[in-house]
Amino acid sequence: MVDLVKLASVVVIALVVVSPLILLAVASLKPDRFQILADMGSFRAFWVADPTLQNYREVATFDGPLPMARYLLNSVVILGLTVLGGILVNSMAAFVLAWGRLPGRALILTLMIGLYIVPQESIVLPLLNIVIKMGLADTFTAQILPWLASPLYIFLLYQFFIQIPRELYDAAVIDGASPFRIYWSVFLPMSAPALATVAILLGIETWNQYLWPLMITQSNWSRPISVGIASYFGSDSIYWNHAMASSVLMMAPVLLFYVLFQRWFVSSLISSAVKG
Repeated sequence: MVDLVKLASVVVIALVVVSPLILLAVASLKPDRFQILADMGSFRAFWVADPTLQNYREVATFDGPLPMARYLLNSVVILGLTVLGGILVNSMAAFVLAWGRLPGRALILTLMIGLYIVPQESIVLPLLNIVIKMGLADTFTAQILPWLASPLYIFLLYQFFIQIPRELYDAAVIDGASPFRIYWSVFLPMSAPALATVAILLGIETWNQYLWPLMITQSNWSRPISVGIASYFGSDSIYWNHAMASSVLMMAPVLLFYVLFQRWFVSSLISSAVKG
């Protein structure tokens, strides 16, 4: 009886979590916005009698006032470059903090953790002023460069690097390896779970960015899909069918991204729990 109650609870929780995604996917297959609105508030919202991909064909374009395919491509490029650059920058900083000969390392770590407490929204205006003066407004660089380094990810990787046995580092030094060679050939291959965790967290954070891209982009050439979808809600008539299809397009890559890295992500969480 207890097992049955547990199973029922898990099923109910799963349905609550998944039901908005199902509703979104189903609504994106309905032929027009009026049917979507008419079905809301009933179980018909989770069913489509005549599914069609017309909404996706209409939004997945590289031209027009709202070229969602262009926005999606922009977001994928920004995501890939930010994650790759972020892993490199944060891991190098963490390695130097963990194994470099830095005076005042404890103070640096304390200040770094303090920086993480500062809300992102409080620095966007000074950051916007800097980016504009550098001539980087409405570019991919402006959306990538400010978020490559993060106190949270540096500290997470620092905690992982500091637990690697000293003997490995000393053996590499005796073999004549340079600090960069030790970092690249010894520490990075051993840090796959931690790097995957950083990749997932940084990827989700980058994909969900809205305020900063909204402030820094003015054209379709560099605008990400998060800002593009919000454009549907700036007029009197909201085309819900197009908004739903665009939302599915935005959701699909990040789900794929998580699936690719989730094995290392779970492994890192389990490892952290055991060590804690």
